[in-house]
Amino acid sequence: MFTICIFCLFQARRPLAYCRLNINVPIIRLWLDVERELSPEFRLSRKAMHAVQRLLRRSQDHGWGHELEVLVYVYWLAHGLSYRVTASVFHIPRSTVHRMVHKVAQLIWENLHWAITFPLPADLDNVAFNRAVGATDGSHIRIKPPSIDRLDYLNYKGFYSIIMQAVCDSEGKFIDIFVGYPGSVHDTRVLKNSPLYVNRKYPPPGYFLLGDGGCPCLERPICLITPYKEPVAGRVERRFNFHHSKARSVVERAFGMMKTRWRATLFKALEVKATFAPVVTASCAFLHNICLENGDQLEPDEDAQDHGPNQDYQGIPDANDMPGNAARDRVANLI
Repeated sequence: MFTICIFCLFQARRPLAYCRLNINVPIIRLWLDVERELSPEFRLSRKAMHAVQRLLRRSQDHGWGHELEVLVYVYWLAHGLSYRVTASVFHIPRSTVHRMVHKVAQLIWENLHWAITFPLPADLDNVAFNRAVGATDGSHIRIKPPSIDRLDYLNYKGFYSIIMQAVCDSEGKFIDIFVGYPGSVHDTRVLKNSPLYVNRKYPPPGYFLLGDGGCPCLERPICLITPYKEPVAGRVERRFNFHHSKARSVVERAFGMMKTRWRATLFKALEVKATFAPVVTASCAFLHNICLENGDQLEPDEDAQDHGPNQDYQGIPDANDMPGNAARDRVANLI
């Protein structure tokens, strides 16, 4: 059992000493041993953990210091412990654990741009492959549904979820996320209500994204190239679909890496309210990027990959949509 001893001395209603730590706690000893690798216990390397601390540094309102506070918070996020278990393990009142978890997740949410951001214009040619500068897809994150409107969260795969739409680069790093729509919502509706689509934020002119058959093939307002519908008409379309699928699989692999790293959190229903689940999910995506940036690679488990059937796009294009069939034909003829 881990134990954190806190001693508070007050004089004239002002603290003289606050939060002295018990260095015999196993979690503290592990952290202070700079030769030890943290990945087996925390699913983050020591280098990645230090990067999280630098990004989330804030003025102190306690005596623990940034290092321990982030350490305890990330321990919860990495292992997905429920409030009950966490409170038991650390001997901290449940209300305190609840506040700690919400505080760090909210802090990450407010700083997503430090780790999840579009590439700079000068870097586009370095990440582009035949003018493709990202792949997009959606993934279902299991939740415990609210008592009201619970059927809205029941997805076509048969479990309750929220949807995480993401765009990732060729390395599997998330460059844009949009989280929170109930699981019953179609991928196309999620896309068309996302800032990516509404604000036409990405990709820039002359580049395109790769999407699956659940989305429309578009040239405007964003250039999104999807595969040809089966059965394909000939060799050119078949070859395009093969290369398209191979390139777009990077986003499925990114989801797989994130879910494998945070297996205890994302392989079961999140132990938080549905309204807070997007914040926890975004925190996992943030930490996923931090790990990749620091060389902390992890092979996704097979059962973490989203291989389920896609919802084929059957919608009618909006008035402002320009179909991308011609753009897709041009790319197909170049392959």
